[in-house]
Amino acid sequence: MNRALIVIDYTNDFVANEGALTCGEPGQNIEDPLVQATEEFLEKGEYVVMAVDIHEEVDPYHPETKLFPPHNLRGTEGRRLYGKLKHLYDVHRSEVYFMDKTRYSTFHCTDLDVKLRERGIKEIHLIGVCTDICVLHTAVDAYNLGYKIVVHKEATASFNLAGHEWALGHFKNVLGAEVR
Repeated sequence: MNRALIVIDYTNDFVANEGALTCGEPGQNIEDPLVQATEEFLEKGEYVVMAVDIHEEVDPYHPETKLFPPHNLRGTEGRRLYGKLKHLYDVHRSEVYFMDKTRYSTFHCTDLDVKLRERGIKEIHLIGVCTDICVLHTAVDAYNLGYKIVVHKEATASFNLAGHEWALGHFKNVLGAEVR
């Protein structure tokens, strides 16, 4: 199949109770469906990408510095994958493309589009956090690049329930994505 799964920002800082920018319980509640979707893609030998936000401790030029507290700092426990996903990644490390991203979208200034195209991938499945920030911006870029988009509703979450619901509608009604 020409599909890829992109797991977005499922890290301690975004999901754990003590995370620097956590969505907390909503993010924790999607752990099982998120891990299950990842396992299914791995079992089928399909392309799995762990797209993980990375920041430097002091970066006055990064736009998020003024918007959010420091999070997903290079080399910290906060940047590690959360819970069962970390274990799954540890077991399947050689089968997963782990990529750093410095902006909301996994496509912005990364090699993701090249990696997908060289594998003939035309359909991307999106899971992770936050639905209305990084998942949304990734979906918009994917739309603009011509990918078919599938968003797994039960495997996305945000710290903003209204934003989460709005983004799910936007995926379907504006980007033409399939929301499962």
